[in-house]
Amino acid sequence: MSDKPIWHPFTQHGLGDDIPEVVRAEGAAIHTRDGQRLIDAISSWWVTTHGHCHPKIMTAIAEQAQQLDQIIFAGWTHEPAETVAAGLRRMLPDELTRVFFSDSGSTSVEVALKMALGFWAHRGEGRHRILVMEHSYHGDTIGAMSVGARGVFNAPYDPLLFDVGRVPFPEGNGQETLDALEAECRKGAAAFIVEPLVLGAGGMLMYGAGLLAEMRRICTAHGVLFIADEVMTGWGRTGTLLACDQAKVVPDILCLSKGLTGGAVPLAVTMAAEPIYEAHLSEDRAKMFYHSSSYTANPLACAAAAANIGIWKSEPVEARIRDLSARQADHARALEALPAVRNVRWCGTIAALDLGGEAASYLSDLAPRLMRRFRGEGILLRPLGNTVYVMPPYCIDEADLGRVWTAIAEAAETLE
Repeated sequence: MSDKPIWHPFTQHGLGDDIPEVVRAEGAAIHTRDGQRLIDAISSWWVTTHGHCHPKIMTAIAEQAQQLDQIIFAGWTHEPAETVAAGLRRMLPDELTRVFFSDSGSTSVEVALKMALGFWAHRGEGRHRILVMEHSYHGDTIGAMSVGARGVFNAPYDPLLFDVGRVPFPEGNGQETLDALEAECRKGAAAFIVEPLVLGAGGMLMYGAGLLAEMRRICTAHGVLFIADEVMTGWGRTGTLLACDQAKVVPDILCLSKGLTGGAVPLAVTMAAEPIYEAHLSEDRAKMFYHSSSYTANPLACAAAAANIGIWKSEPVEARIRDLSARQADHARALEALPAVRNVRWCGTIAALDLGGEAASYLSDLAPRLMRRFRGEGILLRPLGNTVYVMPPYCIDEADLGRVWTAIAEAAETLE
């Protein structure tokens, strides 16, 4: 038994793997206690957008720490939160008028689900069924697990999870998905929650903008609220600020986190269209929105988010994203001919492929073996089973990106 007290997330300590200690990070690299430099090819779990320790974000946090560290946000406000809310309103669709702060992607989803159910309850309509897409993942809190895929992630907790309506992940032209969604919406569902364009933890599964637009159209036609979980896909990951932008759709409720602070510190927002807010607006205190945490809109986190918004305005972020997207596509395309490589795919700055002949599986024994191999080569990659994906910070240079893809190619060749 290890004498170290930390219980790490998504880590089977029974395997006895060493856990490296990271002591500093800069740009697209992290550095360990033993002096190793590793290329962060997954943006430290999809959060780091501009690169580690971006000077503007670090400065904003440090300066805010000298002014205000924390204050209750129920009935109070502060300048960093006001700045972030105003910045988001300028950047994002006009229809998303209200900004509700929380702490993480999972909690932003919990907030979205509660907003949707509260909307129908306060209108006196008995809609309470939530629709989801197969293979989706929305977080590890109870509501978020309920609307995610059922399986190894949450099997022990099944008694806690509520029932949902499921539509299949789009295959081929996606008509089966659209027909299933139409059928579920006709039953009077409350909301449909979806990861736009890319299902992250489900295996970096990708579908087209046209299908996303059709799903939105169907929900609108039946009065079903459309919730876009852009916790991972937002902030440029799919090539545009929001993945929804590529389908020219605006959700009723939008979940954002991860890149909201450039990945520096935890913060999330759930943005809602005005009718969602108005359904909770009343002189009756019983109709208020009952959700909060002690650290809602923490000033230090909001300062980081305000700095991130400033970076999007003052630096060529969109150009960096276009450049990285093109390079990712080129590298991924170059591996398509390898016998051990299947289902090569990319969307914006995200690229993925499946290795080996077995069907994709999160518990594939290949994953820990690949992870150890890549770590030994100075690369942080964390395969989803036998799905290897690359999602680096936008600042990664070609030398480092090339090393990542060379390592993947060499790993694939050993499987032939």
